[in-house]
Parts: sequence; structure tokens; C-alpha cells
Amino acid sequence: MKATIGGFVVGAGVAACLFYSVSAPGRVVAHADNMDEISRVSPFKPQSLWLMKQARAIIETYQIDAVSKDVPEDKMLYGAIRGMVAAWQDPYTRFVDPPQLKEEQIEMEGEYGGLGIYIGQRDGRTLVISPIEDTPADRAGLKPQDQIVKVGEELILGWESERVVKMLRGKAGTTVTIWVRREGVDKLLRFDIVREVIKLKSVRSEMLDKTTGYLRLSQFQQKSADDVREAVLALQKKGAKGIVFDLRNNGGGLLNGAVDISDMFLDSGLIVGMKGRVDRANDEIYATPGVLTAMPMVVLINEGSASASEIVAGALSDHGRALLVGKKSFGKGSVQTLFNMSDGSGIYVTIARYHTPSGLVIDHVGLTPTVQVDGELTKEHAKDKQLIRAREELRKLMRATMQVSAEGTDPESE
Repeated sequence: MKATIGGFVVGAGVAACLFYSVSAPGRVVAHADNMDEISRVSPFKPQSLWLMKQARAIIETYQIDAVSKDVPEDKMLYGAIRGMVAAWQDPYTRFVDPPQLKEEQIEMEGEYGGLGIYIGQRDGRTLVISPIEDTPADRAGLKPQDQIVKVGEELILGWESERVVKMLRGKAGTTVTIWVRREGVDKLLRFDIVREVIKLKSVRSEMLDKTTGYLRLSQFQQKSADDVREAVLALQKKGAKGIVFDLRNNGGGLLNGAVDISDMFLDSGLIVGMKGRVDRANDEIYATPGVLTAMPMVVLINEGSASASEIVAGALSDHGRALLVGKKSFGKGSVQTLFNMSDGSGIYVTIARYHTPSGLVIDHVGLTPTVQVDGELTKEHAKDKQLIRAREELRKLMRATMQVSAEGTDPESE
């Protein structure tokens, strides 16, 4: 979802009404020529503006480096906006300046510099939601639910996510050191990770045996729905009679991608519902007639599956279209919309919390699989306990489907 709004500018007409005088050391008195005019255009009460004016005047008058250190107006303005946004204490409602917004748009297109990691905040802690497959973070051994405590020598407790991201990103080839606290481990773990230009391929597929297709989606990007469609059709051509759809360590992405992918496998019914304060935030999105395939499916999730992953898993599970296997998901059940500002900056705002077709609100709760299996995602399929169980459950579904359709052959893998 993406929305735009026009910004407003408090121009010279207002600025001309403001002035200050220093009546004693440390004391600044603000005045206004026209209080009604200020009240009409200001987003704050006049008294609040006086406080901001006083604070700036005090710094510029007394701060030891203020004479030689010129701070640009936009830097002060963006800092003030960030402070205002942070007052709502929602880690997913955040302000981004123009350069940041450009970086994030590049990331959603599938290429950016950094470690390859999703992070989120919970109770003031910065948590790894999931490392992205075959990235520096993944190869270093970071895991979902790891708490990042330090970046370099900086303690990051209580930091906003965007500030942490800035520390983690950097020029390709440079090294960043992060320290994490991991459940069940007594001491902090140190990871020295070399940054790379992250080129993401979100979809991977293969045949696990003659009748079992495997589809892995690592991130919901702009082209993910098209890539999933192509992969499913390719698996069918190779003889797949059932699919294991792996959403483990998928930290989410674009809502439209989640809806489009869910719609491929659902012929009708609600995919996701959203409840917010305003009419445009209250929405229900339904599947369109027709399916890409009716093959039996098992969806794999774990504690690194979040947001868009949970929408897909919840929709397919609630409609009985797929069986959920794995571990409880992360529980990021809120919807953010980007509001573009007039200067190229933007504000991501949590406008709603979504619910699955059965009405389950999973924010801070997560999805619980029907078949719960401990284990971790690994590239060695023979050692992946969750995948092994998913294949077993899929064979049961495939046998049941064949019995109903009277096709008669046992899909047991060879």
C-alpha cells in the first residue's frame, strides 16, 4: 500500500512574526506579533513553538561550538519531526528523510548494500526477525530472535530501528562488529561481518523427489508474485503433485505481493482484513475466481516468518488450502502506509492491524502451526527436521487427494 499527501510549508510570513531576546544568561523570552495567525497555520500550540524557538536560541547563543558549526535548517527540522513521530511509541511508524527513502525504495526493488537482515523492535529491544538467505548475516550464523546489543562499541539499547540500520549498513567490503544476546547462551556472541551489495533473488524452487515440489520465498518484493507463478508452473511441468511452500525466515515485504500470491491458490473468500481508525484503513481483500493450481500444499513457518508471510500462511491455513508446519511465527500483524512529503521525505504510518480470514489478530501474538516441529532452516534437506516433517505431512495430503480423485497411485517419494 502506498499513499501520498501534500505537505505544508510554514513560510516567511510566520517566521517574520517571531523574534527573541536574551534578558539574562540562560533565559530567552519569546514574543509574537500575531498569535491568531500562528495558531491558524501551526501544527502546535503557540506556546510549544515558543519553546522550540527558545531551545534553538539557547543552543545558538551559548553552545560552545555553535559559532563555527553551522547546522542546516533541514537537519534540525527532520530531527524535530523524528522526535514527534517517536512520541507515539510505535516502532513501525517512522519518519525517513529523502536520502533514506531512496535507499529503502532501492531495497524493495531487490538490491542494496549491507548485511542482509530484517530487524524489528519489541519492548525496547532490537531483535533479528530473520537473516536473508545466502547473505553475510545468514552465513555468519545470525538467527531469528537474536537480540542485537552492540554495534561496534555502541550500546544500542532503546535505539530506533532506523538508527540501528544506519550503523549496520556501509560500504561493501567493510566490516561491522555486532554483539547479540541469544536465548540459552550465557555470554554475548560476537559477529564480525563483511558488508556486501545484497542482490536478492526472492524465489527458489526444486523437485525434492519425483512428485514433491519445493518452493522457497525469502522476501516479498515487487516481482515476487510473478516469480512464484513461474516457479509453480515449472514444478508442475516437472511432475509435482504437491508443494512444500517454505516461508521460514521470511520477514515480509510488500502487502500486494502477499495478496497476489495468496490469490493464486484460493478460488474465493477473504484473504486478509484490516481494521484502523479511518475508512481507507478499514479494508477486506478477497480472492478472485480461479486458481493457479489445486495441488496439496504444506506451508513452513518459523519465528522468523513475519508480516506478509503471516498473511499468506494465515489465509491458506484458514481456508483449509494448506497445512501449517513448523514453529510459531514472529507476530508482526500491522499495516504501514508510506505518506510521501513535499520535499521527498516520507512517513511510514501504522494505519491498521490485520486479521486472518477467521478473525485472528496476530500482532505480537503470531501464528501457531497445526503441526509444531522444533528445528532450524538448513540448506541440507536431509538434516532439516521441519522440512522432513513437512514432506511427511504433504504425502498424507497427496494420498488423500488421490484417493478422492480415484487416481490410485501412492505418491510416496522414491
